Amino acid sequence: MSRVAVLGAGAWGTAIACALAPRHAVTLWARDAEQAGAIARARRNERYLPEITLPESLVVGADLGAALEDAALALASVPVAGLRELLGRLQAHQDAPALLLLCKGFEQRSGLLPHEIVAQVLGPEQRCGTLSGPSFALEVAQGLPCALTLASRDAAFARDAASLLHGGRMRVYHSTDLVGVEIGGAVKNVMAIAVGISDGLGLGQNARAALITRGLAEITRLGVGLGGAVQTFMGLAGAGDLILTATGDLSRNRRVGLELARGRRLEEILGALGHVAEGARSTAEVARKAAARGVEMPVTEAVHAVLEGRLRPREAVERLLSRDPKSE
Repeated sequence: MSRVAVLGAGAWGTAIACALAPRHAVTLWARDAEQAGAIARARRNERYLPEITLPESLVVGADLGAALEDAALALASVPVAGLRELLGRLQAHQDAPALLLLCKGFEQRSGLLPHEIVAQVLGPEQRCGTLSGPSFALEVAQGLPCALTLASRDAAFARDAASLLHGGRMRVYHSTDLVGVEIGGAVKNVMAIAVGISDGLGLGQNARAALITRGLAEITRLGVGLGGAVQTFMGLAGAGDLILTATGDLSRNRRVGLELARGRRLEEILGALGHVAEGARSTAEVARKAAARGVEMPVTEAVHAVLEGRLRPREAVERLLSRDPKSE
């Protein structure tokens, strides 16, 4: 049994803390002391995961130092927008453990991937990796089976961290393609918005399958252009996560697309979600990176235009359908 700190008490942080608690000594850290106290008393995260009763062994608190003490691994489970602030807090702890990133997306304005933010704030010597793959928080918390990929440029760390997390009904593979795994996790959210728009417009399952397939082609083109390996995008962190996020009813990014197709404004949709939909934040950065590298990403461009209000959802679909034929 190892000590594990889960930093961030949103839905995914709470879920993975619940999944690991039967096998490890887990502390779930919440930035807000009032929130931590409410979760600890109720043994339930009423805001983000109200369906789940927390395991009795799971410790919940707002003292970061106590959460990190003697921890073999810290799991950063905050949105990309909150990662830099969390890393700033970790700087004050000299003996902070190796870090595993659970967030997916590009940082707005800087365009950095999560591991690049870590290198910038904590230095390139900080041991870190990313955990990604098809995994709805509710199902993980319920103990339903899932399979994930843990990637780090440090092969030994990737293997050891995967071994620590692997168990119960959670299967964890390890990889050294950190860039590919993070890009797969970031760009699939954009494609899920596209599929949600298509489904919301009632365009059928043929269109859905086509968008998922062409979306995977876009993810792969950009990912390889940024240094990822082709095989990564055919695996759990690529195709697997894309399929789940684009088709699953628990997907927040898919829900954004569905609501856009119904004519709702983006600000209204995001306000009603109560959770972060990373695709809405990352689309502009994905489009910028693609343009800078000359990578053709028509689905991404269409989603970007809809999110910025330059095209209505149906117009974006018509533009995609009117593209000239080409070889696959």
